Amino acid sequence: MHPLPLRRGIAALATTLTAVLLAGCSSGETAEQAPATAGFPRTVEHFRGTTTLDSPPLRVVALDTSYADATLLLESELVGYVDYRTEGLPDYLGDTREQFAADATSVGAVSDASLEKVAALQPDLILSADVRDGENYDKLSAIAPTVFSQSTGPTWKDNIRLAARALGKEDLAEQKIADYEGRAKAIGDEINATAGNPTVSVVRFAGEPTARLYRTTSFSGIVLEDAGLARPASQGPDPADPSSIMNAISPELIGEADADVIFVSMYRDGEGKSEAAAQPFLSNPLWQNLRGRKVDVDDSLWMTPVSVQGAHKILDDLAEAFGVDPHTS
Repeated sequence: MHPLPLRRGIAALATTLTAVLLAGCSSGETAEQAPATAGFPRTVEHFRGTTTLDSPPLRVVALDTSYADATLLLESELVGYVDYRTEGLPDYLGDTREQFAADATSVGAVSDASLEKVAALQPDLILSADVRDGENYDKLSAIAPTVFSQSTGPTWKDNIRLAARALGKEDLAEQKIADYEGRAKAIGDEINATAGNPTVSVVRFAGEPTARLYRTTSFSGIVLEDAGLARPASQGPDPADPSSIMNAISPELIGEADADVIFVSMYRDGEGKSEAAAQPFLSNPLWQNLRGRKVDVDDSLWMTPVSVQGAHKILDDLAEAFGVDPHTS
Protein backbone atom coordinates (compact mmCIF):
# COMPACT_ATOMS: atom_id res chain seq x y z
CA MET A 1 0.00 0.00 0.00
CA HIS A 2 2.93 2.33 0.72
CA PRO A 3 5.74 1.16 -1.55
CA LEU A 4 7.81 4.35 -1.33
CA PRO A 5 8.19 4.38 2.49
CA LEU A 6 8.83 0.64 2.37
CA ARG A 7 11.61 1.09 -0.19
CA ARG A 8 13.06 3.91 1.89
CA GLY A 9 13.02 1.67 4.97
CA ILE A 10 14.75 -1.14 3.15
CA ALA A 11 17.36 1.27 1.76
CA ALA A 12 18.01 2.71 5.20
CA LEU A 13 18.38 -0.79 6.65
CA ALA A 14 20.80 -1.76 3.86
CA THR A 15 22.84 1.39 4.47
CA THR A 16 23.01 0.63 8.18
CA LEU A 17 24.08 -2.98 7.58
CA THR A 18 26.73 -1.87 5.08
CA ALA A 19 28.12 0.63 7.57
CA VAL A 20 28.25 -2.04 10.27
CA LEU A 21 29.97 -4.50 7.95
CA LEU A 22 32.44 -1.91 6.80
CA ALA A 23 33.13 -0.91 10.36
CA GLY A 24 33.74 -4.55 11.23
CA CYS A 25 36.10 -4.99 8.29
CA SER A 26 37.87 -1.79 9.14
CA SER A 27 38.25 -2.87 12.74
CA GLY A 28 39.60 -6.27 11.68
CA GLU A 29 42.03 -4.73 9.22
CA THR A 30 43.26 -2.32 11.85
CA ALA A 31 43.89 -5.17 14.25
CA GLU A 32 45.76 -7.14 11.59
CA GLN A 33 47.85 -4.16 10.58
CA ALA A 34 48.73 -3.05 14.11
CA PRO A 35 52.03 -5.00 14.32
CA ALA A 36 53.25 -3.49 11.03
CA THR A 37 52.60 0.07 12.16
CA ALA A 38 53.64 -0.27 15.79
CA GLY A 39 55.99 2.51 16.75
CA PHE A 40 54.84 4.91 14.04
CA PRO A 41 54.69 7.82 13.70
CA ARG A 42 58.25 8.12 15.01
CA THR A 43 60.92 10.79 15.06
CA VAL A 44 64.45 9.70 14.23
CA GLU A 45 67.44 11.66 15.47
CA HIS A 46 70.36 11.72 13.05
CA PHE A 47 73.40 13.78 12.05
CA ARG A 48 71.40 16.55 10.38
CA GLY A 49 68.68 16.83 13.02
CA THR A 50 65.41 14.95 13.31
CA THR A 51 63.11 13.37 10.77
CA THR A 52 59.53 12.24 11.38
CA LEU A 53 58.12 9.19 9.63
CA ASP A 54 54.36 8.75 9.78
CA SER A 55 54.36 5.08 8.79
CA PRO A 56 56.84 2.26 8.07
CA PRO A 57 58.78 3.12 4.90
CA LEU A 58 57.94 0.90 1.95
CA ARG A 59 60.09 2.52 -0.76
CA VAL A 60 63.70 3.24 0.21
CA VAL A 61 66.34 5.07 -1.82
CA ALA A 62 69.89 4.55 -0.53
CA LEU A 63 72.52 7.03 -1.71
CA ASP A 64 75.48 5.13 -0.28
CA THR A 65 76.28 1.50 -1.02
CA SER A 66 76.46 0.66 2.69
CA TYR A 67 72.88 1.88 3.13
CA ALA A 68 71.71 -0.18 0.16
CA ASP A 69 73.26 -3.19 1.91
CA ALA A 70 71.64 -2.19 5.20
CA THR A 71 68.20 -1.86 3.58
CA LEU A 72 68.41 -5.38 2.15
CA LEU A 73 69.88 -6.73 5.39
CA LEU A 74 66.82 -5.36 7.18
CA GLU A 75 64.51 -7.02 4.64
CA SER A 76 63.08 -3.77 3.33
CA GLU A 77 62.16 -2.72 -0.18
CA LEU A 78 64.96 -0.90 -2.00
CA VAL A 79 63.78 1.06 -5.04
CA GLY A 80 66.84 3.19 -5.73
CA TYR A 81 70.61 2.91 -5.21
CA VAL A 82 73.90 4.42 -6.40
CA ASP A 83 76.61 2.74 -8.43
CA TYR A 84 80.14 2.34 -7.10
CA ARG A 85 82.92 0.73 -9.15
CA THR A 86 80.46 -1.30 -11.23
CA GLU A 87 76.88 -0.85 -12.32
CA GLY A 88 74.09 -2.61 -10.47
CA LEU A 89 73.80 -4.19 -7.06
CA PRO A 90 76.86 -6.36 -6.32
CA ASP A 91 76.85 -10.15 -6.36
CA TYR A 92 77.74 -10.50 -2.68
CA LEU A 93 74.19 -9.41 -1.83
CA GLY A 94 72.93 -12.70 -3.25
CA ASP A 95 69.24 -13.55 -3.36
CA THR A 96 68.22 -10.48 -1.37
CA ARG A 97 68.47 -8.53 -4.62
CA GLU A 98 65.53 -10.49 -6.00
CA GLN A 99 63.65 -10.55 -2.70
CA PHE A 100 63.84 -6.88 -1.78
CA ALA A 101 65.22 -5.02 -4.80
CA ALA A 102 63.66 -6.71 -7.82
CA ASP A 103 62.57 -3.38 -9.32
CA ALA A 104 65.37 -1.21 -7.95
CA THR A 105 67.12 1.17 -10.33
CA SER A 106 70.30 3.23 -10.21
CA VAL A 107 69.96 6.97 -9.59
CA GLY A 108 73.57 7.68 -10.53
CA ALA A 109 77.05 7.29 -9.11
CA VAL A 110 78.05 7.67 -5.47
CA SER A 111 78.13 11.38 -4.52
CA ASP A 112 76.58 12.26 -7.88
CA ALA A 113 73.00 11.04 -7.62
CA SER A 114 70.31 12.55 -9.83
CA LEU A 115 67.71 14.31 -7.70
CA GLU A 116 65.25 13.99 -10.56
CA LYS A 117 65.69 10.22 -10.63
CA VAL A 118 65.34 10.04 -6.86
CA ALA A 119 62.09 12.03 -6.98
CA ALA A 120 60.72 9.92 -9.83
CA LEU A 121 60.95 6.80 -7.65
CA GLN A 122 58.58 8.37 -5.09
CA PRO A 123 60.47 7.11 -2.05
CA ASP A 124 59.12 7.37 1.47
CA LEU A 125 62.65 7.22 2.96
CA ILE A 126 66.05 8.41 1.73
CA LEU A 127 69.21 7.16 3.46
CA SER A 128 72.69 8.59 3.03
CA ALA A 129 75.66 10.17 4.80
CA ASP A 130 76.68 13.79 5.11
CA VAL A 131 80.07 12.95 3.66
CA ARG A 132 78.27 11.78 0.51
CA ASP A 133 75.34 14.12 0.00
CA GLY A 134 75.56 16.84 2.62
CA GLU A 135 75.08 19.66 0.14
CA ASN A 136 71.82 18.10 -1.09
CA TYR A 137 70.24 17.34 2.28
CA ASP A 138 67.59 20.07 2.07
CA LYS A 139 66.67 19.15 -1.50
CA LEU A 140 66.44 15.46 -0.62
CA SER A 141 64.32 16.25 2.44
CA ALA A 142 61.90 18.08 0.16
CA ILE A 143 61.45 14.85 -1.80
CA ALA A 144 60.94 12.45 1.12
CA PRO A 145 61.88 11.95 4.79
CA THR A 146 65.68 11.86 4.79
CA VAL A 147 68.02 10.37 7.39
CA PHE A 148 71.77 11.00 7.36
CA SER A 149 74.70 9.60 9.29
CA GLN A 150 77.82 11.73 9.44
CA SER A 151 79.98 9.22 7.60
CA THR A 152 80.27 5.60 6.48
CA GLY A 153 83.20 3.22 6.88
CA PRO A 154 84.08 2.59 10.55
CA THR A 155 80.57 3.55 11.70
CA TRP A 156 78.93 0.78 9.68
CA LYS A 157 77.28 -0.97 12.62
CA ASP A 158 75.85 2.27 14.00
CA ASN A 159 74.65 3.15 10.51
CA ILE A 160 72.74 -0.13 10.30
CA ARG A 161 71.11 0.73 13.61
CA LEU A 162 70.25 4.20 12.32
CA ALA A 163 68.59 2.72 9.23
CA ALA A 164 66.74 0.28 11.50
CA ARG A 165 65.33 3.12 13.59
CA ALA A 166 63.98 4.75 10.44
CA LEU A 167 62.53 1.46 9.19
CA GLY A 168 61.13 0.35 12.54
CA LYS A 169 63.31 -2.77 12.53
CA GLU A 170 65.61 -2.31 15.52
CA ASP A 171 65.20 -5.89 16.76
CA LEU A 172 66.05 -7.32 13.35
CA ALA A 173 69.16 -5.15 13.14
CA GLU A 174 70.41 -6.34 16.52
CA GLN A 175 69.74 -9.95 15.54
CA LYS A 176 71.68 -9.63 12.26
CA ILE A 177 74.61 -7.88 13.94
CA ALA A 178 74.67 -10.41 16.77
CA ASP A 179 74.60 -13.31 14.31
CA TYR A 180 77.58 -11.84 12.47
CA GLU A 181 79.51 -11.11 15.68
CA GLY A 182 78.84 -14.63 16.95
CA ARG A 183 80.16 -16.12 13.73
CA ALA A 184 83.23 -13.85 13.82
CA LYS A 185 84.05 -14.94 17.36
CA ALA A 186 83.58 -18.62 16.57
CA ILE A 187 85.91 -18.45 13.56
CA GLY A 188 88.44 -16.33 15.42
CA ASP A 189 88.46 -18.65 18.43
CA GLU A 190 89.24 -21.61 16.17
CA ILE A 191 91.97 -19.71 14.35
CA ASN A 192 93.63 -18.69 17.61
CA ALA A 193 93.35 -22.21 19.00
CA THR A 194 94.72 -23.99 15.93
CA ALA A 195 97.25 -21.40 14.72
CA GLY A 196 98.57 -20.24 18.07
CA ASN A 197 97.14 -16.71 18.22
CA PRO A 198 98.57 -15.50 14.91
CA THR A 199 99.06 -11.89 13.91
CA VAL A 200 97.16 -10.79 10.82
CA SER A 201 98.12 -7.96 8.45
CA VAL A 202 96.02 -6.26 5.76
CA VAL A 203 97.92 -4.63 2.86
CA ARG A 204 96.31 -2.87 -0.06
CA PHE A 205 97.73 -1.55 -3.32
CA ALA A 206 95.44 1.17 -4.63
CA GLY A 207 97.34 2.73 -7.52
CA GLU A 208 99.33 5.08 -5.31
CA PRO A 209 103.10 5.40 -4.71
CA THR A 210 102.45 4.07 -1.21
CA ALA A 211 100.98 0.85 0.14
CA ARG A 212 98.10 0.99 2.60
CA LEU A 213 98.22 -0.91 5.87
CA TYR A 214 94.66 -1.05 7.20
CA ARG A 215 94.26 -0.22 10.86
CA THR A 216 91.99 -1.76 13.47
CA THR A 217 89.73 1.27 12.91
CA SER A 218 89.01 0.33 9.28
CA PHE A 219 86.18 -1.88 8.03
CA SER A 220 88.38 -4.95 7.60
CA GLY A 221 90.14 -4.07 10.85
CA ILE A 222 86.86 -4.09 12.75
CA VAL A 223 86.01 -7.52 11.30
CA LEU A 224 89.41 -8.87 12.38
CA GLU A 225 88.93 -7.35 15.82
CA ASP A 226 85.48 -8.92 16.11
CA ALA A 227 87.19 -12.23 15.36
CA GLY A 228 89.70 -11.53 18.14
CA LEU A 229 92.75 -11.68 15.86
CA ALA A 230 95.97 -9.88 16.76
CA ARG A 231 97.39 -7.17 14.53
CA PRO A 232 100.89 -5.77 13.95
CA ALA A 233 101.81 -2.59 15.83
CA SER A 234 101.83 -0.71 12.52
CA GLN A 235 98.11 -1.37 12.11
CA GLY A 236 96.77 -0.27 15.46
CA PRO A 237 94.85 2.99 16.00
CA ASP A 238 96.66 6.19 15.08
CA PRO A 239 97.23 8.07 18.36
CA ALA A 240 97.48 11.36 16.47
CA ASP A 241 94.30 10.80 14.46
CA PRO A 242 91.77 8.29 15.84
CA SER A 243 89.70 8.63 12.65
CA SER A 244 92.56 7.35 10.48
CA ILE A 245 91.82 3.95 8.94
CA MET A 246 95.14 3.28 7.24
CA ASN A 247 98.89 3.72 7.50
CA ALA A 248 100.45 4.68 4.15
CA ILE A 249 104.01 3.42 3.78
CA SER A 250 106.80 3.71 1.19
CA PRO A 251 108.57 0.64 -0.27
CA GLU A 252 111.39 1.11 2.22
CA LEU A 253 108.98 0.52 5.09
CA ILE A 254 107.33 -2.61 3.70
CA GLY A 255 108.62 -4.55 6.70
CA GLU A 256 105.83 -2.92 8.71
CA ALA A 257 103.38 -5.08 6.77
CA ASP A 258 104.80 -8.29 8.21
CA ALA A 259 102.68 -10.68 10.27
CA ASP A 260 102.02 -14.41 10.49
CA VAL A 261 99.46 -14.09 7.70
CA ILE A 262 99.32 -11.13 5.30
CA PHE A 263 96.08 -10.53 3.41
CA VAL A 264 96.84 -8.65 0.20
CA SER A 265 94.29 -6.79 -1.91
CA MET A 266 94.74 -4.69 -5.03
CA TYR A 267 92.35 -2.19 -6.52
CA ARG A 268 91.93 -3.02 -10.20
CA ASP A 269 91.38 0.11 -12.30
CA GLY A 270 91.01 -1.76 -15.57
CA GLU A 271 93.99 0.02 -17.12
CA GLY A 272 96.79 -1.65 -15.21
CA LYS A 273 97.80 1.51 -13.33
CA SER A 274 97.35 -0.09 -9.92
CA GLU A 275 99.44 -3.09 -10.89
CA ALA A 276 102.20 -0.80 -12.17
CA ALA A 277 102.12 1.29 -8.99
CA ALA A 278 102.45 -1.87 -6.90
CA GLN A 279 105.60 -3.10 -8.64
CA PRO A 280 108.09 -1.10 -6.50
CA PHE A 281 106.68 -3.04 -3.55
CA LEU A 282 106.15 -6.47 -5.08
CA SER A 283 109.60 -6.53 -6.67
CA ASN A 284 111.28 -5.22 -3.52
CA PRO A 285 113.51 -7.78 -1.74
CA LEU A 286 111.97 -6.60 1.53
CA TRP A 287 108.57 -7.81 0.29
CA GLN A 288 110.00 -11.14 -0.76
CA ASN A 289 111.66 -11.58 2.63
CA LEU A 290 108.57 -11.00 4.75
CA ARG A 291 108.14 -14.02 6.98
CA GLY A 292 104.36 -14.04 6.79
CA ARG A 293 102.27 -16.20 4.48
CA LYS A 294 100.68 -13.98 1.83
CA VAL A 295 97.03 -14.53 0.89
CA ASP A 296 95.48 -12.63 -2.03
CA VAL A 297 91.90 -11.50 -1.45
CA ASP A 298 89.20 -9.78 -3.51
CA ASP A 299 89.56 -6.03 -3.08
CA SER A 300 85.90 -5.49 -3.95
CA LEU A 301 84.90 -7.61 -0.95
CA TRP A 302 87.43 -6.50 1.64
CA MET A 303 87.34 -2.78 0.91
CA THR A 304 84.05 -1.86 -0.73
CA PRO A 305 80.99 -3.30 1.04
CA VAL A 306 81.28 -1.83 4.58
CA SER A 307 78.31 -3.91 5.69
CA VAL A 308 77.33 -7.10 7.47
CA GLN A 309 77.16 -8.84 4.11
CA GLY A 310 80.70 -7.74 3.28
CA ALA A 311 81.92 -8.69 6.75
CA HIS A 312 80.64 -12.22 6.22
CA LYS A 313 82.70 -12.42 3.00
CA ILE A 314 85.83 -11.48 4.96
CA LEU A 315 84.98 -14.19 7.48
CA ASP A 316 84.68 -16.68 4.61
CA ASP A 317 88.22 -15.80 3.53
CA LEU A 318 89.57 -16.02 7.08
CA ALA A 319 88.10 -19.48 7.59
CA GLU A 320 89.50 -20.69 4.26
CA ALA A 321 92.95 -19.17 4.82
CA PHE A 322 93.35 -20.83 8.21
CA GLY A 323 91.49 -24.05 7.36
CA VAL A 324 88.86 -23.77 10.08
CA ASP A 325 85.10 -24.32 10.16
CA PRO A 326 83.38 -21.38 8.40
CA HIS A 327 80.42 -21.63 10.80
CA THR A 328 77.91 -20.89 8.06
CA SER A 329 75.07 -22.98 9.47
